[in-house]
Amino acid sequence: MAWYDSAVFYHIYPLGLCGCDKENTGKEEHHFDKLKEWTDHAHKMNFTAIYIGPLFESVGHGYETTDYKKVDCRLGSNEEFKEYVRYCHKLGIKVIVDGVFNHVGRKFFAFEDVQANREQSRYCSWFCNLNFGGNNEYNDGFSYDNWGGYNLLVKLNQKNPEVQQYIFDVIRFWVSEFDIDGIRLDAADVLDFDFMKGLRQLANGVKEDFWLMGEVIHGDYSRWANDEMLHSVTNYELHKGLYSGHNDHNYFEIAHSIKRLNDLCRGRKLYTFIDNHDVERIASKLNNKEHLPLVTILLYTIYGIPSVYYGSEFAIEGKKEKGSDWNLRPCLSLADYETAYEENPITKLCMQLGELKKEYEELTSGTYQELLLTNRQFAFGRVLEKSAAITALNCDDEPAVLEIKAPVVAEEVTDLLGIAEKITFRDGKICVTLAPNSGTVLLMQ
Repeated sequence: MAWYDSAVFYHIYPLGLCGCDKENTGKEEHHFDKLKEWTDHAHKMNFTAIYIGPLFESVGHGYETTDYKKVDCRLGSNEEFKEYVRYCHKLGIKVIVDGVFNHVGRKFFAFEDVQANREQSRYCSWFCNLNFGGNNEYNDGFSYDNWGGYNLLVKLNQKNPEVQQYIFDVIRFWVSEFDIDGIRLDAADVLDFDFMKGLRQLANGVKEDFWLMGEVIHGDYSRWANDEMLHSVTNYELHKGLYSGHNDHNYFEIAHSIKRLNDLCRGRKLYTFIDNHDVERIASKLNNKEHLPLVTILLYTIYGIPSVYYGSEFAIEGKKEKGSDWNLRPCLSLADYETAYEENPITKLCMQLGELKKEYEELTSGTYQELLLTNRQFAFGRVLEKSAAITALNCDDEPAVLEIKAPVVAEEVTDLLGIAEKITFRDGKICVTLAPNSGTVLLMQ
């Protein structure tokens, strides 16, 4: 089994966590000591991998890259990041970074050459749909394709073999220099498919079990996650269901998404999350905060690769304001959460679920099996040949008794979280009594 199949990710947006300036002035700062403190925290919380990014030198929010071979000076130096990866690896934590290969910033060397030399630039073919008869809000005297309607983000021509080799060399550099374990491909849903096939061929040889995960919002995820392209993609479909299914008291929505995606992806694990640097915090999206433990249990126990965004293990809130994402990317201090390990129920739950994920193979390799489904109660198993881990949930404001048909022949049932009010097991049926808005994980063996 590859390391990523059993990983539990901790997602860090470093420019926000470290309180860096929103605009890069060229002044070098040093924040990797703080990032090591948060890595110690991640290790204590039983996370086994860190997705940290964006990291490349950029102008502002990090996704308008200016130098693919340099750590953003607002975070620190290349040498500091190299030592940071070594530190993570000593703790047994894998590290993946953002690969922003769909677009570059306007200060990227090849684009600056186009600005200076126009039609005579040797880099004209590096960009999509350059039109020297057009113009833009920067008064370049030409227009070009961008990402998302933002001319700040200049679209790279991934069909150009020279661009492809440049990016491939960048990946080789980050592996050889820093020993990273994988890349999260930004805007993978608009990357060229042949380009991603080339990335996969490179990944297969650059390092054992080097992981490619892509940011994909909508669509048939198996178009991207398959043997020829990416190992996994972001599970935005289930992310939506995890909060709206609870807000609407509709477990049918969540169950439908799980089954549909499992069928589409034919056993491939999707990168599963309840919030990230682009969407509002789950604690702000749930109408009933008592549903936070239920969503957290689902995150860790459904078929997929779970990821927690920094701060959400403390149940912090965050909403977009006036179209800005910076509220979702706050500067935090661990000193403010010293008591969370003993007092914050979500912190304790994440720690406990992370430990269960390490200890019980069922939660990684077990086949998904739906066992009970109503609007407000849901149970499913992660089933091996002779054992199963069963997630049982009640999002009603009243207690509920769930009668669950046992998915395997077993001698006993254990409440791994110690939350159920009562459990009986006889004649192949489990009856579990759950308090209002509560859930647990049961082990059958």
